[in-house]
Amino acid sequence: MDRYFLLGIVLAFLALMLALAAFGWYLRARRQRSIPSTVEAPTELTGSREFAGFYVSTTSATDPLDRIAVRGLGFRSRTTVIVAAEGILIPIKGQADVFVPAADLRKVGRATWTIDRGVEPDGLVVVDWTLGERELASYFRVDEPAGLLDAVTELLKTGSDAK
Repeated sequence: MDRYFLLGIVLAFLALMLALAAFGWYLRARRQRSIPSTVEAPTELTGSREFAGFYVSTTSATDPLDRIAVRGLGFRSRTTVIVAAEGILIPIKGQADVFVPAADLRKVGRATWTIDRGVEPDGLVVVDWTLGERELASYFRVDEPAGLLDAVTELLKTGSDAK
């Protein structure tokens, strides 16, 4: 066989794989279109603490292999997570900022893996929260995981005291 013919077969196969991946992402986003938009962040945040690192992913809390692909939550990004008295602000590059009100937070913990990322034991901070009726889990890999864990834990305690 001719080299160019084989090259054409390989390139056609790669193009098919890329098209199937894009179609799969489109179908996932279409299935998740019923997930409501996130709440708009307040203009002023009280007593905010910032944690530099990465936003890794958001999944369904009950199904850690179900990545959320809508509302700006679909792609990993370098970020600075901001924890304030009002809630958590997640600025994701190229997307609208995601704000999780303190009242929607459910729990915080440590994790070793998520949908496409495995790290050292307890290398991720996972924050469980609700968006409408949907329970979600967002994963972060930050420079100060203990600080983020403590800040969100304090926020959860403050929120439960107010209830």
